[in-house]
Amino acid sequence: MIRVLLVEHTRLVRGAFAALLAREDDIEVVAEADGDGDVVERAVACRPDVAVIGVDSRVGEEIAVGGELQARLPECRMLLMMASTTPERLRRLLDLHAAGVISTDAPPDRLVHGVRKLVRGKRFVDPEFALAALDAGANPLTPREVEVLRLTADGTPTREIAERLCLSAATVRNHLSAITRKTGGRSRIDAVRIATESGWV
Repeated sequence: MIRVLLVEHTRLVRGAFAALLAREDDIEVVAEADGDGDVVERAVACRPDVAVIGVDSRVGEEIAVGGELQARLPECRMLLMMASTTPERLRRLLDLHAAGVISTDAPPDRLVHGVRKLVRGKRFVDPEFALAALDAGANPLTPREVEVLRLTADGTPTREIAERLCLSAATVRNHLSAITRKTGGRSRIDAVRIATESGWV
């Protein structure tokens, strides 16, 4: 039997996923959690093969939980469920602890397929997410441009950005011009929006 820990904040959604997985002869949901601090302890207690984790706006918290889970239970594979992602964010998730990522809009049998694939030691990426990643270009911004854009997005004035990054104000303005050109934005605000939606910052 494939032992699954199911983590989802919304009780109704968690129940639906549990019922879906329970229909399979080779899958058993051995524990459920709402993600509020008890995930790792439940996993250590029930030792699942796969942890299916619903990701909401608290993605940073859940990734931190995933890191602790992998440290204490390295044999447990992590499948993240999320409504949407960006190519850059998808790469970061897979580079960190996730063995698989699936859309919450995916057909039910895709979740079952993903769980089985992870148990066989393979990765699973929802085809919709994979196609979006293939269609999107790589991050065109340099690491320095990303630093400048992050500070700009926080509302930091050009002169202060220059001081923080040990640059001249003219160099910061040059970086912002290059960022606007590379993102295809019409303004700095537009460049911030495009880069954020693309997962580049």
